[in-house]
Amino acid sequence: MNADFQGWVKSRQLQIESYLQNHLPAENHAPERLHEAMRYAVLGGGKRIRPLLSFAAGELNGAEESRVIVVAAAVELIHVYSLVHDDLPCMDDDTLRRGKPTCHVKYDEPTALLVGDSLQSLAFQLMAEFSLTDNPKKQLEMIQKLAQAAGSRGMAGGQAIDLESVGKMLTLPELEFMHIHKTGALIRAAVMLGAYCGNKLSEEQLNHLDHFAKCIGLAFQVVDDVLDAEATTAALGKTAGKDAEQNKPTYVSILGVRQARELAKELQHDAYQTLEHLGKSTDRLLQVTDFIVQREF
Repeated sequence: MNADFQGWVKSRQLQIESYLQNHLPAENHAPERLHEAMRYAVLGGGKRIRPLLSFAAGELNGAEESRVIVVAAAVELIHVYSLVHDDLPCMDDDTLRRGKPTCHVKYDEPTALLVGDSLQSLAFQLMAEFSLTDNPKKQLEMIQKLAQAAGSRGMAGGQAIDLESVGKMLTLPELEFMHIHKTGALIRAAVMLGAYCGNKLSEEQLNHLDHFAKCIGLAFQVVDDVLDAEATTAALGKTAGKDAEQNKPTYVSILGVRQARELAKELQHDAYQTLEHLGKSTDRLLQVTDFIVQREF
């Protein structure tokens, strides 16, 4: 990372951390244990890649930071809720997340379940409570897009396919379909919602931006699969080698590490080319793309 981008990332990470700290319920508000667990799950961890994408997309068309940070926080809350639920014994059954015990290990399974439920509700509360655009109809559309990205036609649906695929050999298109939903849907939402907070983009520009987001959503997952196969638990902050242990289909299990890395670079190149069609300053989106693809490689 160059110094300018490194400073931008640090600044945005601090912004989103502060915003989340201020908008999560205080630990001394009843029910105290649930609120403590919500803050435990959300604060003090993660690269905040989805919020970074929202901020970068907002810079394309002059979006006000006070609006972008709301959608950035909402997307991150949905993401963390999914991690808390994914780690439960009935899902991936993991004990480590972001370098510390998972929520159900630190507290208990019923509390973790309620943490996820509450974080999802809080995300939509923020989206409805604050002004995201001067057009109320557009704001309703933004709420709808986040709901779809999180639901059965997005993240939750992808997780269902993932659970059904354990022990099976998927084709590459089948794996891509799964991750367009499981991982990609929320990443696409992060990009598009950030852009919607700013000045209006043409339909053609929005289509290019959505294709860019699709590319980096898949690239993110490819890199994740490689890291799961090659990185240590200490480096990842979560249990390494979990995919192979659970016999899950991944880009590494289908393509091998070398070809998976090549695929990530191909998706990165596709994302670069797509941004060229926007006719706007896309430097931040390009830098975040590199940040996603090159992390821990």
